[in-house]
Amino acid sequence: MWHYFPEHYMWSYQIVRMFSQAHFGGGEVNEILEAAGNITLGDTDSFHYAWMGAGNRTLAVANEAQDKEQIETARAAYLRASNYIRTAEFFLQPDDPRKIPTYLKGVESFRKGAEMLENPPKAVQVPYENSFLPGYFFAVPGKKESPLVIMFGGLDSTAEELYFGPAQLLNERGIALLAIDGPGQGGALRLNHISSRYDYNVAGTAAYEWAAENLDIDPNRVGIMAVSMGGYMAARSAAFEPRFKACAVWGAVYDYQSVWAKRPDNHPLAKILQHVVGAESMEEARKKLDLFNLKGVAEKISMPTYIIHGEDDRQVSVENAYNLYNDLTCPRWLKVVAKSNPGSAHCQVDNVTETYEMYDWLKLQLNA
Repeated sequence: MWHYFPEHYMWSYQIVRMFSQAHFGGGEVNEILEAAGNITLGDTDSFHYAWMGAGNRTLAVANEAQDKEQIETARAAYLRASNYIRTAEFFLQPDDPRKIPTYLKGVESFRKGAEMLENPPKAVQVPYENSFLPGYFFAVPGKKESPLVIMFGGLDSTAEELYFGPAQLLNERGIALLAIDGPGQGGALRLNHISSRYDYNVAGTAAYEWAAENLDIDPNRVGIMAVSMGGYMAARSAAFEPRFKACAVWGAVYDYQSVWAKRPDNHPLAKILQHVVGAESMEEARKKLDLFNLKGVAEKISMPTYIIHGEDDRQVSVENAYNLYNDLTCPRWLKVVAKSNPGSAHCQVDNVTETYEMYDWLKLQLNA
């Protein structure tokens, strides 16, 4: 993976992540580079201000274009701005007073842009225990009873972010997408105070049953998919919900405790992890992560399962992909992007085209 900051992987990763989403309207390369140039390495406030600056400037473009009824320009700018503002929130700690206003500003910008799409998504609320999981339904234009993929993001993903790639790549293959903020994610965590859980299948089944009852989709052609930490969530959901017809794991997580075992208690995402799992300390968070493990679970997956993982993944080692694949007893596919190739970083942010085969596989499995 190319490093904007040669001495700092994580900060460089966020910039490359933005580049990968620029393919799909989630940024403009030179706007991204300008924001990166305003960052002081190691200064999280400068990271926030750099991306908020980019977001606010792009929002101004969007608002001016909207005032002039230049819908196409406004739409593109609102969507770019939403992703810059999402990134501005990334390193903000849970108790930072800027966190929720920044999150809400990004969501508002996304929704303004999304409403201007030729095929706008529908904002949804999936009932969950005594609350709900927010998300979006991206239907296939003109297609009734289409196949559907239900998708969760990762530790730090939001449902809005899943438009910049997954929604577009699935829709063009004739597959609808239900993108959800699951427990510990996006608005479910920030607004509804729903923490993550090891038995993520509870959320997976809730999403399936709501979709089958409320969306114009074929309930017999529904797949489950997730990215990054979501690799655990998708596999766990598939293991305990046999009505899913396919499972796509975009970055395997076999043992999430092992991922954090290599990270210190003062890791930049430590307090965010605590917030996600509902823990008061890193000691408590690490104990909770003991249960985020697919050992004894993977073999329960009955539907065809596809795994993609980068050999040079520095966040979740490729051994997670091999361990998951080797435990599967269902029809299984494994793609490991060699470290000598672009696309070998975490979740292929350094070459998102390496994931296209996964979408083609889903099209085949769901008879799209």
